[in-house]
Amino acid sequence: MSREPDVTALGLASELAEMTRLVEQEEHEAIARRFADHLVRAVAGCDLALLVVARDDGFEVAAATGAPPLDPASTDGDPVREALRHREPRRLGDTADDRRWPLFAARLAVRGHRSCLVLPLPTEHSPAAAVVLLSAEPHRFNDHSYDVILLIALHAGVALDNIEVLHRSRRMVRHLTTALGTRHTIGLAQGLLMRHADTDTDGGFALLRTASQRANRKLRDVAADLVAAHERGEFDEALARYRIAVNPEPDGITT
Repeated sequence: MSREPDVTALGLASELAEMTRLVEQEEHEAIARRFADHLVRAVAGCDLALLVVARDDGFEVAAATGAPPLDPASTDGDPVREALRHREPRRLGDTADDRRWPLFAARLAVRGHRSCLVLPLPTEHSPAAAVVLLSAEPHRFNDHSYDVILLIALHAGVALDNIEVLHRSRRMVRHLTTALGTRHTIGLAQGLLMRHADTDTDGGFALLRTASQRANRKLRDVAADLVAAHERGEFDEALARYRIAVNPEPDGITT
């Protein structure tokens, strides 16, 4: 039995494991470069591989193993935009006689590329992305190479999604932590005003809100300023600065 398939399988398994490691380190660019490089090595006849990402005005080349022959600014119809928009693969068998995307095929032919395969990545949380494979041989990307590319594309799509989910989760935690801290600070400031103005919860919050509007500052910033001033023993000065009128404090209570 030939050893070549085993070597290819081992190389593919190693590459997928490496992509997983990169996900853990959140290296977007490293994943894109590794992905493109491996496609050139793993897919027979592939001369150039690119990873493209959808943008509002077209697409952007995120990684490439060579000078990309694509024109992201072009408004002509091409298989790259179609694959990104419809999330369906597009295959161009021979740039010499293609009739579906003549201008796109002509640009590739000038650069010596005869066949092209565009395969969208199965992402859910990340922007639409696709891999573009080019070959100097016509009809290069057959069913076997398509299967290999699909396997790598599936793994890369999951990798990109995992990174995006991780970033979203961390942003959510940061926002939640900030919100909890803000609520705590506002509660402290509200309590100080309640005590110094001898008022209830609604009254304390009303004083805080009025001070915020008068100073044209966010309520949480005014609250933080009042709490910090109280800790420094400068609460009366802060009240005067924000023009907050409070009743004299009961005997025995100091700021």
